Amino acid sequence: MLGEQIAELKGKTTGQRVLDTEGPTIETAASVSGNFRGTDVTEILTFVGTPRGTGVMHALGRGIIMTRDGEMATYTGEGVGRIADKGEVNWRGSIFYRTSSTGKLAFLDNLVGLFEVQIDSEGNFSEKAWEWK
Repeated sequence: MLGEQIAELKGKTTGQRVLDTEGPTIETAASVSGNFRGTDVTEILTFVGTPRGTGVMHALGRGIIMTRDGEMATYTGEGVGRIADKGEVNWRGSIFYRTSSTGKLAFLDNLVGLFEVQIDSEGNFSEKAWEWK
């Protein structure tokens, strides 16, 4: 069951590189900021995408979430992206959080989430995540 929204973030794609031309396989990095349940965070993430047919990508990702006072959480995720007419990619998927934090990010430990990400043709990144109960 879909639970409450836990995150809203915005940022920018910071780089891309081709890992393999067979497939092909593309690595994308992004830097974003926003909040998790009202706590301001920055997030650094990398995902590796592979085409799965015309206009569809599959990706595996990893990231680090950090608060201003040094709390940290990490995650892995998996999603499917659909390429829109104007070069925008709309991603949907699941995300698995981990942390040893006992502070404001402690609720993320072993939490499973669902995410929506939009990346426009200029690399602007927008993400929302919900708890999956």
